[in-house]
Amino acid sequence: MSLDAYQILLADDDEVDRLFFKDAIDELKINSVLTTLNDGVQLMNYLNQKDVILPHLLFLDINMPRKNGMKALEEIRADGRLKDLSIAIYSTSSAKRDIEDALLKGANIYIKKPGDFEQLKKIISKAIKLSWQYHTSGLNKENFILSI
Repeated sequence: MSLDAYQILLADDDEVDRLFFKDAIDELKINSVLTTLNDGVQLMNYLNQKDVILPHLLFLDINMPRKNGMKALEEIRADGRLKDLSIAIYSTSSAKRDIEDALLKGANIYIKKPGDFEQLKKIISKAIKLSWQYHTSGLNKENFILSI
């Protein structure tokens, strides 16, 4: 595992969505390491490993079994070691309630999963290139949803 590579973590219970995401990352040819997990329990177990390399960006699905993305988000933000992770909620939901809940619980950005492969590549690329330290300092509802 390359330490200078961009570390990306995806927590999503849908195997097809994980493969779609991996294919998009591969096609973007970004110097990155992608780690995928199936649910919030696996995510928290992974992040709480003693010597884990924390991701530069976590893509977090909301609707997962065992522990959903919102609960995992709350736990991450409550943990002093993890609280500053950049987290993109990555969901099929465009429900206003989900978007507002993600913002209130401390997500950095909200991405509605695109159904089109080219759109997916564009949104991943845009999320990775975002200057997170500047973006998160002025976060508000208007700039919370990332679109292409």
